[in-house]
Amino acid sequence: MRYFKIFILLMLSIGSIISSCDKGFDELNTNKIEPTSIDPEFIMNAAILAAEPPSGTSGILCYHLAIIQQMVTPFGSSLAGGNYNIFIPGSAATTWNTLYPGTIKHTIDAIEKAKTDDRRTNVYNQARIWKAFAFMVLTDNYGDIPFFDAGRGFLDGEFSPKYDTQESIYMDILKELEEASSALDHTAPTYIIDIMYAGNIDQWKRLGYSLLLRAAMRLTKVAPDIAETYVKKAVAGGLMQSNSDNAKIQHSILYKNTIANLLAAREKANYYLAEPFVNFLKDNNDPRLAAISIRAPEAKNPTYLVAKYQTTDPSLQVGMPMGYDDVSIASIFPTYGVTSLYAFSQANLNTVLQLTSPTYFVTYAQTQLLYAEAVVRGWAEGDAEELFASGIRAHMNQMSDFNFTINDSDIQTYLDANPLDVANALEQINTQYWVASFLNGWEGYANFLRSGYPSLTKNP
Repeated sequence: MRYFKIFILLMLSIGSIISSCDKGFDELNTNKIEPTSIDPEFIMNAAILAAEPPSGTSGILCYHLAIIQQMVTPFGSSLAGGNYNIFIPGSAATTWNTLYPGTIKHTIDAIEKAKTDDRRTNVYNQARIWKAFAFMVLTDNYGDIPFFDAGRGFLDGEFSPKYDTQESIYMDILKELEEASSALDHTAPTYIIDIMYAGNIDQWKRLGYSLLLRAAMRLTKVAPDIAETYVKKAVAGGLMQSNSDNAKIQHSILYKNTIANLLAAREKANYYLAEPFVNFLKDNNDPRLAAISIRAPEAKNPTYLVAKYQTTDPSLQVGMPMGYDDVSIASIFPTYGVTSLYAFSQANLNTVLQLTSPTYFVTYAQTQLLYAEAVVRGWAEGDAEELFASGIRAHMNQMSDFNFTINDSDIQTYLDANPLDVANALEQINTQYWVASFLNGWEGYANFLRSGYPSLTKNP
């Protein structure tokens, strides 16, 4: 009995201790500084950052840049794709797996949070513009995709969105870009934390209308009447006016350019500038070649791919031909005057592919060239030759973002030697668009499919 009483007293004491420990338990175990919700302007920044091209080799490098013959690797295995003309589902899905769980999810979340908030009407419309950009990339790559029901798993529990036709997607993209660009309001609040334009409404408007021009021009062959209608709306709304309007992500040594980071490390010896791209720049005495290309002429192995062996001399650049693997390519070394596959030209890690180089999404140069094409087609007023020259000049001046300056006199010399020829205007404009979209693989690929230019020989 004595032990029983002791047991009872012990249980009561423990109960008292537990009871006292329960006081403030929930408060003690609640993180008071963790956010329970995020304002849509911060979500928009996440949406912009999430549009960064994937860092793996299975994305833009393996497919887009190889298909449009700007960069290529002779190696197979995990690098195979556009170089070998083979389809690898996991690699080809990289754009899908980047944009759907990133930019699409975030823009739709921002739209839902901002659409009924009078203080955030501009954030709401900025999110609509950026959502349209991301869906353009997705449908340009994959055709029919989940669109109207996509990105709503967290909001609505919609985990099996239906696929929509590319036609219906593009019609909605055109509508959204027109409405959202028009609705941006100088009198409504703006947010300086916006990493694209620091809340500058004029620049967001110009981005929206420039994207509207891009989307409209996608329809030149399939729906020219609709294309013309929206080209006119885009031009009337106001397009990008200079390189300061470029839509880009600026990098730092702490937040690195994804393609540059990859090629500066484990893939440094694997990717080369393709022969058609180098030859176009070289044959036309293009001053951009010195900014874009670098080569180690005597390279016998990867250890030569360092500054003391390399040159940017345009006359010494040699692009890698398409259609060879790392074994068969040896057969053409004498023809190209190289000692090994490592002696072909590469993208310059000191300029266009610095770790701090920007990632571009929409540029003034691209916009001017599309505008020039619209004028040639009779869909817009303007001087096509002047717009063509403006687009080239803008991209050459864009090299200053990579600490490489092309002198105005060199730019003018190039323009004088390459005037717009009305008979070949579409080819000239879209070939320059190809150059102006270097490293912007999504856009270079989409416009190549749309226009059919430049005229490339199929990879054998």
